[in-house]
Amino acid sequence: MGRRALPKFSTERENEFSRYLKGPEEIPRPWDAAALFGRNAPLELEIGCGKGLFLRNAAAARPEHNFLGIEIGKKYAAFSALGLCKRRLENAVMFCGDATRILAEDIPESSLFAVHVYFPDPWWKRAHKKRRVLREEVLQLIESRLIDGGLLHFWTDVEEYFRTTLKLLAIHTKLEGPFEVSEPGDYHTHFERRTRLHGEAVYRSLFRKGVY
Repeated sequence: MGRRALPKFSTERENEFSRYLKGPEEIPRPWDAAALFGRNAPLELEIGCGKGLFLRNAAAARPEHNFLGIEIGKKYAAFSALGLCKRRLENAVMFCGDATRILAEDIPESSLFAVHVYFPDPWWKRAHKKRRVLREEVLQLIESRLIDGGLLHFWTDVEEYFRTTLKLLAIHTKLEGPFEVSEPGDYHTHFERRTRLHGEAVYRSLFRKGVY
């Protein structure tokens, strides 16, 4: 099930929009989360935000945390940022860029309270599976960027992707889990809403970084 087209939207009337959407050149170097958000607070990262439903709801529900979303699609990143702007969620920012590169080059070790990956592109063809975001090296990056006790949330509607990722986590990381996640009453993402309304399965897992 692919992404649906975005509804038409405009950012011209949103004077504060640039506060919520950052390009690669606007990433603090060296990394400075306090400068980005205007405060120090536990930082949660969502990789691949789509239309931004999770990021908006999580930022609103947990104002004591900061939330960073990374989305490679420019239109989706702008749409997600506009949603944050309309709700004046000062504890959330969108980056438009490659999450793997940003994790590797910008975000330091032991800096993330949680990482969220919901319904990543499965790259169905065998030759394309190396493009999946949850590859061996990326999972190791995520592990290194989590604080002790930090969490990795991974959900997908593709059972093969789910089983493969769990195997990679078991072999190549020391993250504890998977822990079962019950089906929530609401929807984390627009994609989850479509999936569940169609009666299709959602595979959910939670991992935790221990104290090494």
